[in-house]
Amino acid sequence: MSGPDGEYAASALRPYVITKGRSRPTRNTVGIEALLIAADPPRELPVSATREERALVRMCERLLSLVEAAAHLELPVSLVKVLASDLVDSGHLNARSSIPQAVLPESQLLQEVLDGLRRLR
Repeated sequence: MSGPDGEYAASALRPYVITKGRSRPTRNTVGIEALLIAADPPRELPVSATREERALVRMCERLLSLVEAAAHLELPVSLVKVLASDLVDSGHLNARSSIPQAVLPESQLLQEVLDGLRRLR
């Protein structure tokens, strides 16, 4: 779906059709840093599911980041974010945050590291 120079080659209409006319998820917002995995036990997709939704669920049988999924599908991350959010809402995918909030360092520590690095110049 991408052109020889790596740019998205499909028309603007195609992403609009894939997301059923939406540019944002309806409820569940999956972040771009999210890790996706198919529901266990697997749930059958409805007949109306798009080939992109089917491919996304299939590739998420193993843990996969949203950005990696977008690269494999050769679709914009924003579009895959809408698809993934819909599939989380319907119970076909589970989304996990890649970095738990409790593990993030404090901003003061980050500032001290930055200041130390600047002194090394």
